[in-house]
Amino acid sequence: MTRVDAPRSDRPGADVANPDELGLGRYAVAMSSDDLARRLFGQDLELLRAAPGVAELPVVTAFDDETFARLADVDVLVTGWGAPAITAEVLDRLPRLSTVIHAGGGTDALIAPEIRSRLQRSNAGSINAIPVAEYSLAMIMLACRQVFASQRIYRQVRGRVDREQTFPDAGLFGQTVGLVGASRIGRRVIDLLRPFSVHILLADPYLTEDDAFTLGVELAPLDEVMRRSDVVSLHPPLNDETRGMIGAREIALMRDGATLLNTSRGGVVDLPALQSELLSGRIEAILDVTDPFEPLPADSPLWECENVVLTPHVAGSMGTELRRMGEHVADELTRALRGQPLEADESPAR
Repeated sequence: MTRVDAPRSDRPGADVANPDELGLGRYAVAMSSDDLARRLFGQDLELLRAAPGVAELPVVTAFDDETFARLADVDVLVTGWGAPAITAEVLDRLPRLSTVIHAGGGTDALIAPEIRSRLQRSNAGSINAIPVAEYSLAMIMLACRQVFASQRIYRQVRGRVDREQTFPDAGLFGQTVGLVGASRIGRRVIDLLRPFSVHILLADPYLTEDDAFTLGVELAPLDEVMRRSDVVSLHPPLNDETRGMIGAREIALMRDGATLLNTSRGGVVDLPALQSELLSGRIEAILDVTDPFEPLPADSPLWECENVVLTPHVAGSMGTELRRMGEHVADELTRALRGQPLEADESPAR
């Protein structure tokens, strides 16, 4: 391990003076590759180097005897996509580990349930929600304006298209947008839709009428959202309660020509049921996630389905947006090493 000095930083709260005065003083990085770490934190992990402590280089990609020896005095583990799972056996081999700061939406898939209460945990879900909501807004606007359908027709006609005759219901004004799930992404989509003259329906069994009034939306049962909306955008978490919640019955409720947008998780939708409706041409879909396959099998008929837009899970942070996640994680690391409360603490009873 190499001790890292604590230079001053322009980031708020990152000018920690003396790591020896802190309750926590060692950190390491664990994720799928050095390349991901550099995209998140800079070529030499300079965002993390603004915090005191010890940086573990190269980035840990798997736990083995050598790694456990190197991490024996680590207090904080900074993790990202592809990080090795933290099980009870792993935690027993990391005697000082008390905090995990994850550059992702949450740590449940990373940390075994039986040891979550033993760790302080933080995530970058609120930061990753930003591009997902932006993608959702963009696709909602394009779907309402029937851009994808007009592109298909224009390509077929290769001549003048009478847009008023061909697309009499196109446009954002007066459209009904249905949102399923008042998650942090769902709420951000609501915020982004505020400047536009659309009516927002929201289905979420845990929301009250007062909550909906505060958000400026109409609370409605899922069936009503599916039936009344021009575009339905899915934003629930994937769990036992939501898996397959958009099935054949719910999809059949959608009005002809409506669009289903999924940036949540593929498992929220019954894909065979959706595929059946899409192949009939009755509705449209924009799918950034699918299940059980992501990507879809090469022989899936959805690849050739003209009323389907497929994107390779690009709604989340990518490219330049990774650095925004890196900045958030670096600031959380500084707070952890200072012994301050974490901004995105997901620990139990906090």
